[in-house]
Amino acid sequence: MPPSERIPALSTPQEAEAPDADPVASAALAADPERALALLRGGELEIHGRLTEASNGVFYCTVSDETEQAVAVYKPVRGERPLWDFPDGTLAGREVAAYLVAAATGWGLVPPTVLRDGPFGEGMCQVWVESDPDAQLLDLQDAKEPAEGWRAIGRADVGGGRTALLVHAEDPRLRRMAVLDAVINNADRKGGHLLPAVDGRLYGIDHGVTFAVPGKLRTLLWGWAGEPLDDEAVTALTGLDDRLKGTLADDLAPLLTAAEIDALRERVANLLASGLHPVPSGDWPPVPWPPI
Repeated sequence: MPPSERIPALSTPQEAEAPDADPVASAALAADPERALALLRGGELEIHGRLTEASNGVFYCTVSDETEQAVAVYKPVRGERPLWDFPDGTLAGREVAAYLVAAATGWGLVPPTVLRDGPFGEGMCQVWVESDPDAQLLDLQDAKEPAEGWRAIGRADVGGGRTALLVHAEDPRLRRMAVLDAVINNADRKGGHLLPAVDGRLYGIDHGVTFAVPGKLRTLLWGWAGEPLDDEAVTALTGLDDRLKGTLADDLAPLLTAAEIDALRERVANLLASGLHPVPSGDWPPVPWPPI
């Protein structure tokens, strides 16, 4: 049964009477995981609208307790479309797993995320991060080589029989995200899934198609492919490897299969052993479509 039959249609946030996300407040909450997780777990969740462009059930909400209110996104398990290549677990569980792994790196690249009950049952609930409209992480350049400060992704069709060079910024935040994507085996790192916040932090969202056992890495962040990992990445991966031998694996067990957790450990170990950013395998389309 498709989600539209399982979950009533609601208006979009623009049509609903809902508070606008304050960029400063959302950035401050996302940067304070202890406070954010407490609010997400214990606050009252109220739906204000449905994000109708999403392929699954995604809702724009507020979550509030006695002291504060914040904007959040809620993705109920009931609203998920089955995926043949991700037959086990739930998209919501993978989103929470991605948050836990990102937190374990120390980089905080995923907004605080929990699994909780909501108006349509159990689902993922995540702090809404408002993107800084002035930040530019991607660009199209009419050149054969990227300009200084940019890394090439590949050539893109811009219409009229013309192509341009699609590039991403040579930004340490994106480099961390590229490492995280390799760790979680992210099959869908689009440009729209990158949120630069007004406080200068970068967040990644939409991690429902992650943690597959076979390699499915599909991302825009190939600019460092084949290059040595920097010292920061090696330190983060070493710490993650240690945590996967301890309580982190226990925390992931309700969210992922045992085979997926073993594959996660193997990817971390392989990155540390090679000391290199991965390169496209050739067995899987390397760039998501559409890329933005």
